[in-house]
Amino acid sequence: MTSTADSTLPFKVLYRDPWLCAIDKPCDIMVHASRLGTDRQFVVQLLRDQLSQKVWPVHRLDRATSGVLLFALDRDTASALGKQFMDQTVEKCYLAVARGWVEPEGEIDHPLKKHKASEEGQASLTRYRRLATAELPYALGEHDTVRYSLVEVFPKTGRRHQIRRHFKHIFHPLIGDTTYGEGRHNRLFRQHFGSHRLLLHARGLELTHPVAGTRLKVEAAPDEEFSRIIRTVFGTASEIS
Repeated sequence: MTSTADSTLPFKVLYRDPWLCAIDKPCDIMVHASRLGTDRQFVVQLLRDQLSQKVWPVHRLDRATSGVLLFALDRDTASALGKQFMDQTVEKCYLAVARGWVEPEGEIDHPLKKHKASEEGQASLTRYRRLATAELPYALGEHDTVRYSLVEVFPKTGRRHQIRRHFKHIFHPLIGDTTYGEGRHNRLFRQHFGSHRLLLHARGLELTHPVAGTRLKVEAAPDEEFSRIIRTVFGTASEIS
């Protein structure tokens, strides 16, 4: 097996061997076609053309989320990887910026409905660790300052929009989230920091290689915009390199 750091456009390849390919997905592109979207280009289509072979996505990232995205390069590998995700043996790590000061560490155990018509929610678990906090001198509503947290997030299940919904549930919505977030804080980040993206990044995946049987860890640093926001707001980049 060989690991690569190929910067070939359109996607940076973080790892590739005969069975797997992991890329650094940019924000604002969908993984595959959806009836709900109007996009004309998708990661699956573009990566297939880039690699000149068929690819199988084995997990999802939201359109607005950046970071590590893993593909299988054959159907059997896709099936084996899919089982690992279903069995929750894949370790996932994200970086996020949330409104307010979250607890130093915590666990969000809150069922999430598959869709609005669902009667019961699916068991959903997210753990997190606070990396840094910031209090900024911007008046918002009845407050003279605003507070934010840089958080490392470890989703243990894989529900749709799980991290975004869970942080809304604990009243710490993610910055830049136009669906579950708070518009006033999103506008503040656009106005003062020029931030126009969801501040959620898939930092790493760790799993068992389906052929070699060894543990494989793939990581991607946040893009320049996310890194700039972290440096500007929190004054540190040491935890995200």
